[in-house]
Amino acid sequence: MSEWWSYRLSDLLMFSPETYYRLFELYNTVIWPVQIAALASGAVIFALMLSRLPWSGRAVSLLLALAWLFVAYAYFYTRYATINIAAPYYALAFVAQAVLLLLIGGAAGKLTFAQRHGWVRRAGLALFLFELAVQPLIGPTLGRSWGAVELFGTAPDPTVLATLGVALAADRMRFELFVIPLLWCAVTGASLWTMQSPDALIMPAAGLFTLGLALYKRGKTRLAAAS
Repeated sequence: MSEWWSYRLSDLLMFSPETYYRLFELYNTVIWPVQIAALASGAVIFALMLSRLPWSGRAVSLLLALAWLFVAYAYFYTRYATINIAAPYYALAFVAQAVLLLLIGGAAGKLTFAQRHGWVRRAGLALFLFELAVQPLIGPTLGRSWGAVELFGTAPDPTVLATLGVALAADRMRFELFVIPLLWCAVTGASLWTMQSPDALIMPAAGLFTLGLALYKRGKTRLAAAS
């Protein structure tokens, strides 16, 4: 028996890249036309973050939580579990994130968007727009089928980036909402790297970028409070 340190990430991969992206094609076919509703909810979330409505934070939290729950069941539990034994655990993590969103942003109302200025807020809005309008185009640009496109509210990566964008754009940094998305950035980055995907570094880079901005904003807020 080979020693454990002789294994590489590729030795632990349970599927080929072709199987992985074919899974997305079949998944998108089965859930159609949910994609339209998911993209519409993403546009609504962006509009709510720009609005001055007192209940916008609760509405954003609810819509995000529904997206995480849908991905947990429809993608991880129903589809991804057929090729990856870790998928049910990913599903549980996504359910946990949905619960956090409902508790922190929904029940407690601690996710708000009253501030109009700040470059960290603008970076969060830009990240949200990136996942909504640009990220879905990356796969087809790299030669993958349009049928395997990954969208907010139906696929994990765009849903995670959307949540990071929302958390950055919020008035206060709620670091509880960052943990699971950042962990997923590492997990999906490792999987794509193992499959030698050209876009493997996008999610880890976005996670590090988001974490850096969140820590910067937290530190700036504490300095302002202390002065």
